[in-house]
Amino acid sequence: MVLAMVVCAVTGDLLLKRGMSEAGAVQFTGSGLAHGLVTMMTSAMIWLGILFLLGFMASQMTVMSWADYSYVMPAGAFGYALQTFLAVVILHETVSAKRWIGVLLICVGVVLVGQTKPRTAEITAAGAGMARSEVEKQMEEKVTASC
Repeated sequence: MVLAMVVCAVTGDLLLKRGMSEAGAVQFTGSGLAHGLVTMMTSAMIWLGILFLLGFMASQMTVMSWADYSYVMPAGAFGYALQTFLAVVILHETVSAKRWIGVLLICVGVVLVGQTKPRTAEITAAGAGMARSEVEKQMEEKVTASC
Protein backbone atom coordinates (compact mmCIF):
# COMPACT_ATOMS: atom_id res chain seq x y z
CA MET A 1 0.00 0.00 0.00
CA VAL A 2 2.96 2.34 0.60
CA LEU A 3 3.98 1.67 -3.00
CA ALA A 4 0.49 2.65 -4.21
CA MET A 5 0.76 5.80 -2.12
CA VAL A 6 4.08 6.74 -3.74
CA VAL A 7 2.99 5.85 -7.29
CA CYS A 8 -0.25 7.83 -7.01
CA ALA A 9 1.52 10.86 -5.52
CA VAL A 10 4.30 10.89 -8.09
CA THR A 11 1.96 10.35 -11.05
CA GLY A 12 -0.50 12.96 -9.78
CA ASP A 13 2.22 15.56 -9.25
CA LEU A 14 3.76 14.92 -12.69
CA LEU A 15 0.36 15.25 -14.36
CA LEU A 16 -0.32 18.50 -12.49
CA LYS A 17 3.06 19.87 -13.55
CA ARG A 18 2.47 18.85 -17.17
CA GLY A 19 -1.01 20.41 -17.11
CA MET A 20 0.23 23.65 -15.55
CA SER A 21 3.12 23.84 -18.02
CA GLU A 22 0.62 23.54 -20.87
CA ALA A 23 -1.57 26.21 -19.24
CA GLY A 24 1.32 28.65 -18.99
CA ALA A 25 2.33 31.03 -16.23
CA VAL A 26 -0.59 32.32 -14.17
CA GLN A 27 -0.40 36.05 -13.60
CA PHE A 28 -1.27 37.27 -10.10
CA THR A 29 -3.91 39.76 -11.21
CA GLY A 30 -7.69 39.52 -11.24
CA SER A 31 -7.92 38.73 -14.94
CA GLY A 32 -4.80 36.53 -14.83
CA LEU A 33 -6.18 34.44 -11.97
CA ALA A 34 -9.57 34.14 -13.70
CA HIS A 35 -7.92 33.02 -16.94
CA GLY A 36 -5.72 30.58 -15.03
CA LEU A 37 -8.72 29.12 -13.21
CA VAL A 38 -10.64 28.56 -16.44
CA THR A 39 -7.57 27.01 -18.05
CA MET A 40 -7.01 24.71 -15.06
CA MET A 41 -10.67 23.66 -14.87
CA THR A 42 -10.68 22.62 -18.52
CA SER A 43 -7.36 20.73 -18.54
CA ALA A 44 -7.65 16.95 -18.79
CA MET A 45 -4.08 16.58 -17.49
CA ILE A 46 -4.91 18.53 -14.33
CA TRP A 47 -8.09 16.53 -13.69
CA LEU A 48 -6.22 13.28 -14.20
CA GLY A 49 -3.56 14.52 -11.79
CA ILE A 50 -6.27 15.33 -9.23
CA LEU A 51 -7.68 11.81 -9.58
CA PHE A 52 -4.26 10.30 -8.91
CA LEU A 53 -3.81 12.58 -5.91
CA LEU A 54 -7.17 11.40 -4.57
CA GLY A 55 -5.82 7.85 -4.94
CA PHE A 56 -2.74 8.96 -3.02
CA MET A 57 -4.90 10.37 -0.24
CA ALA A 58 -6.98 7.18 0.01
CA SER A 59 -3.90 4.95 0.12
CA GLN A 60 -2.15 7.24 2.63
CA MET A 61 -5.18 7.15 4.91
CA THR A 62 -5.27 3.36 4.63
CA VAL A 63 -1.59 3.04 5.49
CA MET A 64 -1.98 5.43 8.42
CA SER A 65 -4.72 3.20 9.80
CA TRP A 66 -2.20 0.41 10.44
CA ALA A 67 1.19 2.15 10.62
CA ASP A 68 2.68 4.95 12.70
CA TYR A 69 2.71 8.43 11.22
CA SER A 70 6.45 8.54 11.91
CA TYR A 71 6.80 5.53 9.59
CA VAL A 72 4.33 6.51 6.85
CA MET A 73 5.65 9.99 6.11
CA PRO A 74 9.35 9.11 5.77
CA ALA A 75 8.56 5.91 3.85
CA GLY A 76 6.45 7.95 1.45
CA ALA A 77 9.34 10.39 1.03
CA PHE A 78 10.87 7.94 -1.45
CA GLY A 79 8.47 9.61 -3.87
CA TYR A 80 10.66 12.73 -3.76
CA ALA A 81 13.55 10.76 -5.24
CA LEU A 82 11.32 9.21 -7.86
CA GLN A 83 9.80 12.60 -8.71
CA THR A 84 13.23 14.15 -9.15
CA PHE A 85 14.36 11.31 -11.42
CA LEU A 86 11.16 11.52 -13.50
CA ALA A 87 11.42 15.31 -13.70
CA VAL A 88 14.71 14.77 -15.51
CA VAL A 89 13.49 11.92 -17.72
CA ILE A 90 9.94 13.06 -18.54
CA LEU A 91 9.93 16.82 -18.03
CA HIS A 92 13.55 17.29 -19.19
CA GLU A 93 14.46 19.38 -16.16
CA THR A 94 18.06 19.96 -15.13
CA VAL A 95 18.86 18.93 -11.56
CA SER A 96 21.97 20.35 -9.89
CA ALA A 97 24.48 18.29 -7.92
CA LYS A 98 23.25 19.85 -4.66
CA ARG A 99 19.71 18.68 -5.37
CA TRP A 100 20.94 15.15 -6.18
CA ILE A 101 22.86 15.10 -2.88
CA GLY A 102 19.66 16.14 -1.09
CA VAL A 103 17.76 13.37 -2.87
CA LEU A 104 20.43 10.88 -1.83
CA LEU A 105 20.07 11.97 1.80
CA ILE A 106 16.31 11.49 1.56
CA CYS A 107 16.87 7.97 0.18
CA VAL A 108 19.22 7.13 3.07
CA GLY A 109 16.53 8.29 5.50
CA VAL A 110 13.89 6.19 3.73
CA VAL A 111 16.13 3.11 3.96
CA LEU A 112 16.70 3.69 7.68
CA VAL A 113 12.99 4.16 8.39
CA GLY A 114 12.16 1.14 6.23
CA GLN A 115 14.23 -1.05 8.54
CA THR A 116 11.97 -0.26 11.50
CA LYS A 117 8.60 -1.72 12.46
CA PRO A 118 5.64 0.14 10.92
CA ARG A 119 3.82 0.28 14.28
CA THR A 120 5.45 0.87 17.64
CA ALA A 121 2.31 0.61 19.76
CA GLU A 122 -0.51 -1.85 19.27
CA ILE A 123 -3.86 -0.07 19.23
CA THR A 124 -6.97 -2.18 18.76
CA ALA A 125 -10.63 -1.32 18.73
CA ALA A 126 -11.09 -3.38 21.90
CA GLY A 127 -8.22 -1.53 23.58
CA ALA A 128 -9.69 1.82 22.65
CA GLY A 129 -13.09 0.68 23.93
CA MET A 130 -11.52 -0.48 27.18
CA ALA A 131 -9.89 2.89 27.68
CA ARG A 132 -13.24 4.55 27.13
CA SER A 133 -14.83 2.18 29.66
CA GLU A 134 -12.21 3.17 32.23
CA VAL A 135 -13.02 6.85 31.73
CA GLU A 136 -16.74 6.14 31.95
CA LYS A 137 -16.21 4.21 35.24
CA GLN A 138 -14.20 7.08 36.69
CA MET A 139 -16.90 9.55 35.71
CA GLU A 140 -19.60 7.36 37.31
CA GLU A 141 -17.53 7.11 40.50
CA LYS A 142 -17.16 10.90 40.64
CA VAL A 143 -20.87 11.43 40.08
CA THR A 144 -21.77 8.82 42.72
CA ALA A 145 -19.28 10.31 45.21
CA SER A 146 -20.68 13.81 44.76
CA CYS A 147 -24.25 12.66 45.45
